[in-house]
Amino acid sequence: MNAPSPGTRSILRATVTILAAAAIYEIIARSGIFPRALLPTLTTVADTLVSMIADGSMLRHAGYTLYRMLFGFSLAIVIGLPLGILMGRFRAVEQFFLPLASALMPIPSLAWVPVFILWFGLGNTTTVLIVFYAAMFPMLLNAWSGVRSVNQIWLRAAGVMGADENSLFWKVIIPGASPFIITGLRQAFQRAWIAVVGAELIATSDWGLGWVIYDAKEFLNADVMIASLAVIGCIGFVFERLVFGSLERNTILRWGMARVAKG
Repeated sequence: MNAPSPGTRSILRATVTILAAAAIYEIIARSGIFPRALLPTLTTVADTLVSMIADGSMLRHAGYTLYRMLFGFSLAIVIGLPLGILMGRFRAVEQFFLPLASALMPIPSLAWVPVFILWFGLGNTTTVLIVFYAAMFPMLLNAWSGVRSVNQIWLRAAGVMGADENSLFWKVIIPGASPFIITGLRQAFQRAWIAVVGAELIATSDWGLGWVIYDAKEFLNADVMIASLAVIGCIGFVFERLVFGSLERNTILRWGMARVAKG
């Protein structure tokens, strides 16, 4: 009998973990420690989620949130990734931008929300810019670190074999820096996902998963809040496994830059 593949084992472990967490939640919800209105059972949450999906409201909220997050995240990729690579390749670029990135990176993105509201008002612009800010620096700094960490022996060997600057960049530097770049993408996505929901809680006047959580809180609709949180978690899980997992398999694992974890 063939042993399960690493992907199958990973799915099984994730399923067991999620089921265990769900069981613990259900036990606490039925224990009476908290009022049922504040901690609804999973059946109630599931019924609410199905109802909101059926009437289209949950899909619309998720669509608005994904639009804002992906817009800001894409801007961060377009600006942060090339800039980080340039910082790693050219000392003058590094000396100019690194102090600025080091000063701005520790400032939480949500601390900028009141300032951005004053500048841009409530709505999509503020939320997208908050996501951009949150995702920008992990991507930039990881790309910079990755380029700087490329083994100098590889660069010298490629130069001796006649590689020009273009070949050196695409066949040595990018593969060598890819573990850092993908880590930066993962960290940027996580920060962007947190930022978009947080910004929607404050800066969005309608639609979005963050907005629906805040609105449900006003009416003590805990089932709506938890259903929305479940959707947030599911979207994040899908992106992590399908998008970043596939990207990792097709780059750093394929190029031999990392080993597949056993288990």
